[in-house]
Amino acid sequence: MLSVAKIQRRNAWRYYIRGVAVGDGRRPVGQSLKDAQELAGLPPGRWLGRGLRALGLTEGGQVSERQLELLFGEGRHPDADRIECGLLDDGVDAATARRLTVLGQPIEEVEVRKQTPLLGMDFTFRPQASLVVLWALGDTTVRRVIERAHERAVATALRWLEDEVAETRWASGRGRAKTPALVVAAFRHFDNRDGLPLLHEHCLILNRVQRPGSGGGPVWGALDTYRLYQNVVAAGTLYTLAMTTEVCETLGLATVPREVTPGFRPVMEIAAVPEDLITWSASRRQRIEDALEVLTDQYVKDHGHLPGERGRHQLGWWAAQETRPAKKKPKPLQQLLAWWRASAILRFGRQLIDGLLDRCRAAGATIRARVDPTVDVMLAAVDVAAVVFTVREKFSRRHILAEARRHLLETLRGREFTRGLDDYIAHRALLRYSRRHTVTKTGREAPAADRITYTADFPVPNRWWIAPAEGTPPRESSRYERARVASLAVQTAIRDARIRADTATTTEATTTSAVSAPAEHRDLEGETTSAPHAVDHPGRDTALTPAQRAAAIQAHQQAAMPEEYLEGRTTDPATWLRTPKNLDRLAAFTRTADTRRRTMEDRQAPAANPANPVDGRRQEHEQQRQQPDPGQGQGLRP
Repeated sequence: MLSVAKIQRRNAWRYYIRGVAVGDGRRPVGQSLKDAQELAGLPPGRWLGRGLRALGLTEGGQVSERQLELLFGEGRHPDADRIECGLLDDGVDAATARRLTVLGQPIEEVEVRKQTPLLGMDFTFRPQASLVVLWALGDTTVRRVIERAHERAVATALRWLEDEVAETRWASGRGRAKTPALVVAAFRHFDNRDGLPLLHEHCLILNRVQRPGSGGGPVWGALDTYRLYQNVVAAGTLYTLAMTTEVCETLGLATVPREVTPGFRPVMEIAAVPEDLITWSASRRQRIEDALEVLTDQYVKDHGHLPGERGRHQLGWWAAQETRPAKKKPKPLQQLLAWWRASAILRFGRQLIDGLLDRCRAAGATIRARVDPTVDVMLAAVDVAAVVFTVREKFSRRHILAEARRHLLETLRGREFTRGLDDYIAHRALLRYSRRHTVTKTGREAPAADRITYTADFPVPNRWWIAPAEGTPPRESSRYERARVASLAVQTAIRDARIRADTATTTEATTTSAVSAPAEHRDLEGETTSAPHAVDHPGRDTALTPAQRAAAIQAHQQAAMPEEYLEGRTTDPATWLRTPKNLDRLAAFTRTADTRRRTMEDRQAPAANPANPVDGRRQEHEQQRQQPDPGQGQGLRP
């Protein structure tokens, strides 16, 4: 998960150097940063990114207080003091010497125009709550595995931002250039403001990058921060996918969906981590919900209606800000670990805490035995395109890519996948199941691929109402729930088409390699593309027919999770009709069906006469009708 904050004010660096750098505490005036971090038991800040070489810094090096002040407080070179002294010794005047240490446009020039300079952005990465619980209550080995996966996932997300997103702009946006070199200062925290476990990393991204100048030499300029904000969700899903996959593969775990807010996307948590433990670590959630209820009541009084989906997001943000506790005095990690374990044992018992990892591994083994490490690219592309279209109507490649990463996490349940599979699914979704919405005007330059907008032609389900828990009013279906219905309808139609095609041509067998794309996955030009993933069962020599493959994919996609992991999901098809009106209709249909069944059972069926050919053909026809249809059990039909 990824959240973003701005570093804007001239003294913003003081907040990070006096609070964030020492674990969200308060560092006394006069105490050095190194002493404060050692007293708090926190590791020192680290430099990350490819842009460090231009500043004379090394990746993994320790962040000093003066470097942070110069870069994020004044927009100057981290070694500006030495450079300025050297220039003064050479006879350069003080103003010129200071100007030569500034990176890009001076902050004073921005403030003269009565604008607030943006010095950097704070990208905060944190894992899911169940991983935080395992990290806090596990042994040294488990903590080391989770921390190493966290470091690698953060590095993967930052590398993706550098390679695919980072750009610099100048001349009011008329000039643009790729800048695959960021300067990042990373600070790791272990707890939240309540003192409960929350492993997370603050990555301060400097709003200064280099680009080739008109004379051929490097020139410092500002990042296109708007592009970074646009790709925050895609970077966050990449971090979550990378970290969860590495932890599950290393420890033998698996993930299951957990509904946090009814109607919104489920969070993929580690299987068998109790809900009570997750609630114990998420101390602020109940306070936020109480504050949100008060804000919602006030909204209804002011506007006369309930807030929409966007309004609920804004009220939730305000509730989180109002319930944010004050800063605390930081404590060493070992002291926190002992306190967390004692608190959990006192509340949940020693047997549950000591056997938590074994319980998670047992559940993970059960799930891994039912989920093959295979992905059907065609169904994945349909699911991704249908969900994004229903939610947004118009979308870009970054939206498709983020949904493709969510699809892999939900489908593979923590299993390893081939690198680049998310990009391949996004490419297929845009190529086969979307159409371009952006129109290039005559005489103008064509936009870049990531600036093109798309749309699709999937049928959009009508809205419906869902009967919630006891004591709360019915709620309208969310855009995500309607998107899941649209996706399942299209996927079911594809499965039915596959089965009908196989029934009509049973003599042909399709051979599918474990590393090549299936025959039906062709480009629009008709050429077969090689898929960098497995679409069939690895190690199986016998080729599957389309009907067998469709049945295997259906079983794999549904994953047949244990019942205790699927309770309460609003994305479950069983809850789509749970409205007061439809429940009454279903009850009436059930009563009518039971009456007809009892009538048919009580009726005496006449015995067939074998000598009569008409009765013989009728009996044979009835036997054929009782045989299962080849497509039976393949899911909902559109």
